[in-house]
Amino acid sequence: MELILIIGLITSALVVGGVVYSLQNKDADKNKGKDASQKEDAPTEDTSSSVEEPVVPLSQETSPQEPVKEEKTLEIEVKEVAEVAPVSPTPLAIDSHQLVREAKNRAKEILLEARDKALQVTNEAVEKAAQTRAEVAESEKTLAVTEAKIEAQREELKEKSETINATKEAIEKKKEELDQVLLKQKEKLQEVSSLTREEAREILLSRFDKDLQEEKAKRIRQLEEDIKKTAEQKSQEILLDALSHGTTDYVVEHTTTKVKLPDPEMKGRIIGKEGRNIMSFEKLTGVELDMDSSPGNIIVSCFDPVRREIGKIALERLLSDGRIQPVRIEDLVAETQKEIDHIIYKEGNKLCHMLGVYDLPKEIVSILGKFKYRFSYGQNLVKHTLEVANIGMVLARELNADVDVVKMGCLLHDIGKVLSPDGKGSHVDHGIEYLQGKGISEEVMACIKEHHGDKYSSIESALVGLADHISGARPGARSEDYESFSKRMRDLEEAALSFDGVEKAYAISAGREVRVFVEPKIVDDASTALLAREIARKIELEQTYPGVVNVTVIRETRIMETAR
Repeated sequence: MELILIIGLITSALVVGGVVYSLQNKDADKNKGKDASQKEDAPTEDTSSSVEEPVVPLSQETSPQEPVKEEKTLEIEVKEVAEVAPVSPTPLAIDSHQLVREAKNRAKEILLEARDKALQVTNEAVEKAAQTRAEVAESEKTLAVTEAKIEAQREELKEKSETINATKEAIEKKKEELDQVLLKQKEKLQEVSSLTREEAREILLSRFDKDLQEEKAKRIRQLEEDIKKTAEQKSQEILLDALSHGTTDYVVEHTTTKVKLPDPEMKGRIIGKEGRNIMSFEKLTGVELDMDSSPGNIIVSCFDPVRREIGKIALERLLSDGRIQPVRIEDLVAETQKEIDHIIYKEGNKLCHMLGVYDLPKEIVSILGKFKYRFSYGQNLVKHTLEVANIGMVLARELNADVDVVKMGCLLHDIGKVLSPDGKGSHVDHGIEYLQGKGISEEVMACIKEHHGDKYSSIESALVGLADHISGARPGARSEDYESFSKRMRDLEEAALSFDGVEKAYAISAGREVRVFVEPKIVDDASTALLAREIARKIELEQTYPGVVNVTVIRETRIMETAR
């Protein structure tokens, strides 16, 4: 648009120049004659020298090619107009020259303006081109990002397509399997269609039972695993709690008692003439008096603690009375016997009340009172019975067993020990025999009978045996002298060695286990279980031992070859 304006200005300048040129021609025709005469008198001025102005070549401008060509053409036309017929020095000629000069100046101004406009247009075009290039570069960058996104989406679509194809294949496979199942079901239905209602019902119930059995087995296995995880910890907590309730103090009792002599001369008086006094005393009390073992003391010894206590008290009263003769000895022993019987009943009643038992017959209460004077391996039976009862009741409450049955079983489980002072036979058998017909329930009798066994008929019976074992096996609960301990070990080993095929036998764990080694050529694997049972039975019938004794039979075959 600006270029068209410039061309219009140049065209206007040319029109003005043409008008001037026509006016000059008219003046020239009128004054032709005058001009000829004047040419002779005065030389004609070279108007071209006065008209021409230095023109800046347009080729120096950094403008587009077409505007430069137009400017050159305009410059040539102006020159031609200026070089037309010379102007006369007349006023009219002077005006014409003035007009030409003004036209040339105007044309030059127009050219300068056109050049400025062209330069401005060029600069704007360059700026616009740079802006366009920047926009193109930004568009290319955006296009690259878009292409990257499109490529990522294409990859994602490809992966989704693969996943869909895989899922489709899996669905097809499942469909085929389902078709197979449906086909089998159709075959089964065809078979069932020929069955009666009862036959079909039986088939369905059998399948249902099978499924339930599998589910039941799974649940049982899971429950067993859960129980095994918690049973050990729970049992330890229960036993620790039971032991804390059953803790009692023990005083070790021996089979001898010392009585201090007030005067050494009393020793002779106690012996009496020809030993009549001491013989009468020993016969009435059933104890033995040792006058020489301990200077200044008389040692009263007896296996039966009740008789030993009667002898001790009677001897102390005899020494205090001073009248030492057979008649007086008989009176004092009788009085002491009555007092001891009263003490025994009182202690038995006290033991029952401590455990909350109030309905036992008096004769059983009197037998229980003898526990005060009865010791088993240094363990007092009263303390032992209380400990067993406390442990058993705690265990029974934890396991929801019958606490009353366990309590009564613990109270009476060792009653046979005071019924056989000589220690012969099994105290279990003595206790069962004595309690028959005394109003004791069958459950309690079973607890007493089975408390040293390995098979139990009820949970209450097992708890009584467990409580007794815990009390007896506790370190420090029982004590025995070295000789009796060694004898018991030898007896256990000899009982095992008495059977054929036994090579070696060792009593270990303080006599609580007998380990038996057999000859493999004589005793086979099938006979080892029978041999272990027979050895255990022999020990149970012939030996006296605390707690239980485990018998382990080991049959070992060694085959050796030598490589040369």
